[in-house]
Parts: sequence; C-alpha cells; structure tokens
Amino acid sequence: MLSATRTPAQKRQDLRALLTPGAAQPFPGAFTPLSAKLIEEKGFPGMYISGAVIANELGLPDIGLTTLTEVAQRGAQIARATDLPCLIDADTGFGEPMNVARTIQELEDAGLAGCHIEDQVNPKRCGHLDGKTMVDLPTAVQRIGAAVDGRRDPDFLVMARTDLRATDGLDAAIDRMKALVDAGADAIFPEALKDLSEFEQVCAALDVPVLANMTEFGKSALFTREQLAGTGVAMVIYPVTLLRAAMGAAERVLDTILEAGTQESQVPEMLTRARLYELVDYESYNRFDSSVFAMDVPGAHPSSPEISTTTTPTSTQGASHEPRDQ
Repeated sequence: MLSATRTPAQKRQDLRALLTPGAAQPFPGAFTPLSAKLIEEKGFPGMYISGAVIANELGLPDIGLTTLTEVAQRGAQIARATDLPCLIDADTGFGEPMNVARTIQELEDAGLAGCHIEDQVNPKRCGHLDGKTMVDLPTAVQRIGAAVDGRRDPDFLVMARTDLRATDGLDAAIDRMKALVDAGADAIFPEALKDLSEFEQVCAALDVPVLANMTEFGKSALFTREQLAGTGVAMVIYPVTLLRAAMGAAERVLDTILEAGTQESQVPEMLTRARLYELVDYESYNRFDSSVFAMDVPGAHPSSPEISTTTTPTSTQGASHEPRDQ
C-alpha cells in the first residue's frame, strides 16, 4: 500500500544481479506509475523510463527540452510505485560535467536504480533518427567520469550510451564503448545497431553488460529475446511500446465517439473498473480505513477475489456512488 516495499538500495542491488551476459532481461517502458504496477504484476524483472516518453507526455519532441527536475520527478513517481528496479534515461546529463554529477545525485534521491548518459551534442535527437551530432571522445569520457564520481551509492548503475554507430561506424563505436568502460561505465547501451552480428561483436568486445533497444519503427529489427540472448545481450528495453499502444487505443476510442456518437463498441477493449481497482489495490486501502471504499464492484478480475466490502462506512467522504462497473 502507498509505495514500494523494497528500498532504493535493494533495488539497485537487484538491477546489478539481473544484468548478466546472455540473460536478455526484458525491461518494458513504464510511462506512468499505474503502468509500472501492471509491469510488475505481469512478472517482468524491471522497467525502463524513457526520456522520449517523458518529453512526449509533456507534448514535446525528444530533443532535450525536458529539465532534470521534470525527469527526476517522473522517475520518482514511477519508482515509488513498484518494487522492481527502474533504469531511467538521463539524456546528455542536463549540462556540463558538474551538472552530470548533480543529475546522478538527484536520480539517486528519486529512488532510481540506475541511468544512462549519452554522447550526443545537446540538443540531442532520438537515437533512431538521422542527423545526429556527437561530442568528441574526451567530452564523452568526461561525462561518464563525472557521473561515476558524483554518485554516493556505489550500486547505482551508471550506463553509458553511444550513438556513434550511426555517424562513424561500428568499429569506431566499439572503440568509444571501451573508453567509456575505462572511464567507469558499469554497462553499455549501443544505440541503433544494424543486426544481430553487430550486437554479437559489441558483447564480445566488452566485459560489462550490454543493453539492446527494441523500439518500434527504428533502425534495428525487432529481434526476439532468444535471439538477443544468443549474442550475449544482458538487458532488452521496450521504451515506447506501452505509450504507443495506449495512445493508439485512445485515438481509436476518440474516433469512435466522433463517428458513432458513443464509445459503446470500444468498451470490451477497455480495462474494467474492477481491474483498475485491483491494480491500485483498493482493497488494501479499504482494510486500512473502511470509509474510503463502500461499494461492490462486479466483474472483478478472475485472478483475484472480487473487490467488495460489507462494512458500513463511518463517513461517505471518498466513497464512490457510480451505479455500474465497466
């Protein structure tokens, strides 16, 4: 109830234990605290928080317009809602090396398990778009060094992302990855690799965990976890998948309302009220205070008891009087 039961320190240890070569641990992208609860319930080992998703939810493109405060706040909201470790996108670190060090400390305070810092020039571009501009090697190394020096919890995972593959080729990208590991990076995120053989070459060249980004509509094919595990990948992220699915469904419902004058045909595709109440654990709150929930909800999810209470509330404050569940 209210928040995660595992501490940030425990979740950081959990993340490090998960990242073994060839494990291809799946980390879906959480875009809200509620989606984080669903990811956890489904049995995933951890989750990812995308900088592009945070920007897009604010109605902005992913070009470095979000602030550290906005990213840390959203990260804290999601991390607080789950016992799973959360890896967050920290873009270019939100400034110069001293800013990068502060970024790490803010994300530690927000309860995140780790973050990645990239080597693009700010303002950055989505990793699967053309026209990216990269910082030079000394700047990239300095960013990672500042991140490592800035952290107070040695278990907070500092991951280095490089987009150099798109601009300078794979060999140059691997050389940079090695330098970033030498600078202290705990793991590597090679963006926009072309095929499985490139993942295999990267994993063979490095002695730290490697992340694969399986984003839709990008430059990489959507390889299976089994395929990626075979190359030695330790972690697979699906950064925008849930947001795209949710917004696609929202658009279809809005179109239906405009065309049919009612959402009725779309109701079978919706999350029911009972299922929503189950995800937010209404019953636990009711056990804590019977006045917060004073109604039966029909059609509860089959995997758990129906949410209901027979207790007569001492107060009607916060009680729902909606007549039916959908």
